[in-house]
Amino acid sequence: MNLLSLYVALALASFSSAFWRMECHSPIGMARIDPMVDPGEVSDHAHTIHGAKNFNFDSKYDDLMASDCTSCRVTQDKSAYWTPPLNFMYPNGTTVAVPQVGGMLAYYLLYGDNVKAFPKGFVMLAGDKRQRNFTLPVPDPPKSNWGREDSTQSALAQKALGFNCLNYNKNPPEATLYRHFLPDKEYLDANCPDGLRLELMFPSCWNGEDTDSPNHKSHMAYPDQVMTGSCPDGFDTRVPSMLFETIWATDAFNGVDGQFVLANGDPTGYGYHGDFMMGWDEGLLQQAVNTCTNPSGRIEDCPLFDLQTEAEGAMCTMDMPKQLKKDDCAGPREGLCGNVPVQSGPAYASEISAGNTEVPPPPPSSATSSASIPVLTYSPGTNMPTDKYGGGVTVANVKPEPTAGGEFYPAAEPMAPSPSSSSLSSAESWAAPPPAPSPAPSQAPPEVQVENRPSFISTSIYTSNGAVYEIYIQQVDVTVTATATPISRVKRHVHHHAHEHHA
Repeated sequence: MNLLSLYVALALASFSSAFWRMECHSPIGMARIDPMVDPGEVSDHAHTIHGAKNFNFDSKYDDLMASDCTSCRVTQDKSAYWTPPLNFMYPNGTTVAVPQVGGMLAYYLLYGDNVKAFPKGFVMLAGDKRQRNFTLPVPDPPKSNWGREDSTQSALAQKALGFNCLNYNKNPPEATLYRHFLPDKEYLDANCPDGLRLELMFPSCWNGEDTDSPNHKSHMAYPDQVMTGSCPDGFDTRVPSMLFETIWATDAFNGVDGQFVLANGDPTGYGYHGDFMMGWDEGLLQQAVNTCTNPSGRIEDCPLFDLQTEAEGAMCTMDMPKQLKKDDCAGPREGLCGNVPVQSGPAYASEISAGNTEVPPPPPSSATSSASIPVLTYSPGTNMPTDKYGGGVTVANVKPEPTAGGEFYPAAEPMAPSPSSSSLSSAESWAAPPPAPSPAPSQAPPEVQVENRPSFISTSIYTSNGAVYEIYIQQVDVTVTATATPISRVKRHVHHHAHEHHA
């Protein structure tokens, strides 16, 4: 049996779940804009924005839908996706945005029964920009040992952040959502030669009524295992489980003095956050939820989607408001965009006023992190690279555990995207730091060199005897006989792992 036949055979098996992976390879801009949290005024910190062109201080659903382009590959998706960029701060206070590799992937994971499309006008926020500590044990205990304190909404929200140390020579790599903090510079230099993948899981349990709430969170809730599991009372409607994934080339600064800090002044990572503003035709999105169930996750495998090329998406950029023309959030610049102070915690960070449009003065040269960053030993997951943009949903190999309501879900690390990368294309070159202004840092931002990584042409998930398997197909000229050959003998070309479920 050749590999193509093997793939076809497995594709006929029953699948544990379905999803699609929205590719947004280019941002529409980087700016201090947040129409949800700071409507009508300049936001207190910068965001990297992907999606529909009509993103501004007052953007709402109708504005996004009226956009004549999007930076994402599915042209019907006029949603907006935004997160704070990662910055590198030199000892003298000069900052540059860390180059982003491959843009953003936004996963639409269809967990649970009777998943409903986001309604018109729907928005939500995940994370807390002022959080500066983790209030639970480090590392996470196995989910089979979770107590009541592990499943509170506060705990689940803190566990919904991931900082994945990328090392493509480790097989398998770290599991998704394993580390909930930004590793310090020394750790990154020593252990993460291929950069850092930031992961953000959104709540997927909806109250079924409100499209927004005062804090942009309380109309939503996390299921009791962060990504999967049972929804709490009053939040019985399942919507697509959203996961944002971005890869940052922290390896470009290997050996350079300084520290990494998020645009909201957070050197710990605990304050990572993101926003989603729905920009789909509601009927089309429901159709996609119902029919785009190919387990490959490839948008090309959904016939409903109209696709554009990466180059076409890269041509879509937002109109920068005149108040922000001098911001230069990508840098090099003095301090963080908006003069955001670096606050290390562990105390809850102070509120920063929005609306500052003045060019900020240089920050104190002593603006370094004093946060106590935990050190976690390497903990491999069971995922493998599946494409050059870091995408691919996989499962962890863990003991099964029951959940309320008789449903069966992953018991440890949730279904996770796999790390991978490629050389920066012209679409991403905007993020590469230009030469530093005077006074220049002692070491100028290095050129980013990202080598090609292994890629696979497709993935497939199937179930058998209570186990979930993911198959990775790499395009090679090889034939495998149909005899009972152990899968390990062809693992160079077909990568296979399992996650047990209760039968």
